[in-house]
Amino acid sequence: MATTDINIEKTDLPSKRTLWQQVVRLMKRQPLGTAGLAVIVVMIFAAIFAEYITLFDPEDNDFEFMLVAPNSVYWLGTDQFGRDLFTRIIYGARTALFVGFVCAIVGAFGGLVIGVASAYFGGKFDLIVQRIIDVFMAFPLIIMALAIVAIFGTGTEKVIIAITIPFIPRCARVVRSSALAIREMPYVDAARSIGYTHARIILRHIAPNVVAPFLIMLTAFLGEAILLEASLSYLGLGVQEPTPAWGLMLQGGAEEYAESAPWVPVWPGLAITIAVFGFNLFGDAVRDALDPKLRSR
Repeated sequence: MATTDINIEKTDLPSKRTLWQQVVRLMKRQPLGTAGLAVIVVMIFAAIFAEYITLFDPEDNDFEFMLVAPNSVYWLGTDQFGRDLFTRIIYGARTALFVGFVCAIVGAFGGLVIGVASAYFGGKFDLIVQRIIDVFMAFPLIIMALAIVAIFGTGTEKVIIAITIPFIPRCARVVRSSALAIREMPYVDAARSIGYTHARIILRHIAPNVVAPFLIMLTAFLGEAILLEASLSYLGLGVQEPTPAWGLMLQGGAEEYAESAPWVPVWPGLAITIAVFGFNLFGDAVRDALDPKLRSR
């Protein structure tokens, strides 16, 4: 029996990329997102290993070295109390990340639960929930946060509450819009017809299909939470002394030492800018990666 030789070019065979090749490909497609992720990784590293990176205590005052310009000992100079600014900024990353992650995660998950429940049950329940959300969304984030701080008081825990509450209705509105479309899918009707419970339908068929908008809101909230925490601390309504926080560092030196010791307000302001910019870049990359139209290109 005759045999036929079939020559298959290597290029015709599907190539399986290694993990490193996939990472490199993603970095090439999303260079700005990669830069944002690098900023986040550096912040997390600094927050975890702050004790080993710096040589000073962030809360120790040294009145012999007040307002010292940046030098080989004090890399970023000292503030009006003689505290090392580099140390304060490194420890401030810990405060910013703690507040940012807690507010973003709790706010996004709260919005996920409310948004999915509102879309699934509909009717009067949906009507009442959406009108309450409209009331919350009528106020800008900072105004709502200021009102909540005025009720609960200042401090790290109060700031987390003040930032988290305005996040919940914003995430709920976005998640609800996606969940409404999922609710009308045939597989959801099929699940109802065979007697699945509401909890099983929500957890197995609806919630997994709204992960994309949920993740987008989560990454967006991270940068907003850091900026809001810095704003409240700058106004004296957020984190209180002697806790190192970037907004609190600006409050003490932004106006009084802007000309005589510009390093006092410049470094914490730059830290806030880079952190928020990094989270926004990473959030945009996540949004593009989860967008089917952009993902198919």
